[in-house]
Amino acid sequence: MSVFNVNMENFDLVKNSGKTVLLDFYADWCGPCRMVSPLVDEIAEENPQYLVGKINVTNEPELAQTFGVASIPTLVVMKDGNVVSRSAGARPKAQILAMLES
Repeated sequence: MSVFNVNMENFDLVKNSGKTVLLDFYADWCGPCRMVSPLVDEIAEENPQYLVGKINVTNEPELAQTFGVASIPTLVVMKDGNVVSRSAGARPKAQILAMLES
């Protein structure tokens, strides 16, 4: 499954998907975000049981504010519409997967 571009219009679909959701808050100008992005893409392709979405904080400041994103990249894991895990800064793939599996 590919990465889902999340915005205010489709966020309810993401929140109510029934799957565990990984959200990657990023910006195009952010170096660490560019390091994490391909890992998030791989996780989406290799793990169809998860819904993986990316949120560009420049284009979607309301969503970033809703989630209290103060630095990027920020990764948020949601289950049943609730945030169950979050981390700020670049993380290796194994740590991202561990967030999803916990």
